[in-house]
Amino acid sequence: MKEYSKSKLNRIKRGQNRGTYDVEKINGILDAGFICFAGYIYDGKAISIPMAYGRNGDKIYLHGSQANRMLNALLEAKEASLTVMHLDGLVLARSGLHHSVNYRSVTLFGSLKKVENDADKEAALVCVMDQMISNHWDSLRPMHQQELDRTLVVEMTIETASAKIRDVGVNDEPEDYELDVWAGVVPLKMVAEKPISDEQLKENIAIPDHVLEYYEQHK
Repeated sequence: MKEYSKSKLNRIKRGQNRGTYDVEKINGILDAGFICFAGYIYDGKAISIPMAYGRNGDKIYLHGSQANRMLNALLEAKEASLTVMHLDGLVLARSGLHHSVNYRSVTLFGSLKKVENDADKEAALVCVMDQMISNHWDSLRPMHQQELDRTLVVEMTIETASAKIRDVGVNDEPEDYELDVWAGVVPLKMVAEKPISDEQLKENIAIPDHVLEYYEQHK
């Protein structure tokens, strides 16, 4: 079992029993989603925004316009922290204090660089697309050079990380189990609904098989 090394930066202090540094488990949480939250400093202010990402090995790819202030601020800092979180359930206890949620979350720390080469930029964008929906890139028209030139792609190398997972039920005070109060878990999940074709599609263009496959797997 390969683990990320522990340091003051990534060590989990609160709820250590829910923490893991296992690389495979962390990658599994990353691969289950495609939206991360990136934290950065701009003009002396702390800002956090959601971004689409793609993972390839220990590399995370982000993209935006060449003028994207977040990506440029991260490149200037040469390091970043990203968070990915999946909400899996509401944990409803017998008292307000013990309400909680079931979740899987990962926090990444790493160094950044700008992807310069056109072929590498396109490969990174394919990675981001595949993170969202597999096998979609080849069904699209090729990118124009002007589009590629306007796109800023940033590569983050994961240097260390940690994850926290809660996947258990209610944890009430011992005396509260005798109360006539309902307690339990409401499972939550993100689901796909049936694809809706664009109204301006040409006639006889069917929904691609890989899109229907995604729907069937996630409905």
